[in-house]
Amino acid sequence: MERSPKARKKEKRFSLLYILGGGILKEDFIVKHTRMIVLLVILAFFFIGNRYSCMQKLKEIDRLQQQLRDIRFEALSISSELTGQSRQSQIEALVEEQGIELEGAKSPPYEIYK
Repeated sequence: MERSPKARKKEKRFSLLYILGGGILKEDFIVKHTRMIVLLVILAFFFIGNRYSCMQKLKEIDRLQQQLRDIRFEALSISSELTGQSRQSQIEALVEEQGIELEGAKSPPYEIYK
């Protein structure tokens, strides 16, 4: 039983050598829809590039948010340390330790009204 020319042509279409050799590019379907195929390939490259760019920006946002958390924590700890050191009792202890001859006010401050 001999194969018909159509059967031989189908065999050619599905062989790996036919596809890798570029014979598939001569097919009617490919030739008719070349513009659409090129458009789809360009869109695929655009979407892949856009996704990569978005992922890079998200990584940068995460890194900056972590840095912001660290800086806020550092600012909070410095602020609490400053608050602790600026108490009147701490200041009096530092004055005595330095040997500076200052005394605290014996009478409370008062306001003068005009």
